[in-house]
Amino acid sequence: MRHLVSMKDSLSGLNPEGIEIDGYGNYNLEVSGVEGTSLGEKSVLNLYFLDSGDYSTVPSIKGYGWIKASQQVWFQQTSSSLQRKYMNENPKQKEPAPGLVFFHIPLPEFSSFTAANITGVKQEGISSASINSGFFASMVEAGDVKAAFIGHDHINDFCGKLSGIQLCYAGGFGYHAYGKSGWSRRARVVSVQLEKTDNGEWRGVKSIKTWKRLDDPHLSTIDSEILWNKGTNGRRKKNTDGS
Repeated sequence: MRHLVSMKDSLSGLNPEGIEIDGYGNYNLEVSGVEGTSLGEKSVLNLYFLDSGDYSTVPSIKGYGWIKASQQVWFQQTSSSLQRKYMNENPKQKEPAPGLVFFHIPLPEFSSFTAANITGVKQEGISSASINSGFFASMVEAGDVKAAFIGHDHINDFCGKLSGIQLCYAGGFGYHAYGKSGWSRRARVVSVQLEKTDNGEWRGVKSIKTWKRLDDPHLSTIDSEILWNKGTNGRRKKNTDGS
């Protein structure tokens, strides 16, 4: 992480200073609004990055790692602080700035879905930790998280909604690890749109959309959907033309 942070134009971060926290690279990024507006130097979108570990470091617990209690405390405190700040500084906004969470190993809750309630495919098992650390509940309780994005299981690429949060696989992209013959490598794209009033005033986030870009001869896009709309709990909408 120290190497990544030192690279030119890197936005990666080290653990926050002054607190004891498990893992490496637990940090958040605040995305400001349109330059030159009242939100130009205020965060309208909060990104949280957490280290979900590798394999369990507890001898009595086998399998993969998980997001520890110290990380969850940091996440909850950071989310709460950002929400208070945003609402105090932006009295016109009726809800806090949305948050997106990124980590690697899927939570056990990713096993909650069937083919009938996902967009994308599930082609292998959910390789989560053998225990449930409660991080999904922490995200729900925080109140600002609209979607969480993970990797780990390379040939799963679905999104499913649970308790108001979209749980999404990023889709296996690189060629350095396993994939599936005949199934194009892919990368998930997340697009955030800002709200603009009738009088031309820019405000906070209006909607969050996603799709997957395939590494095929046409660089195809598939499974476009809306993850979240302002003023709603999010809704699922697929484009019938695959774009």
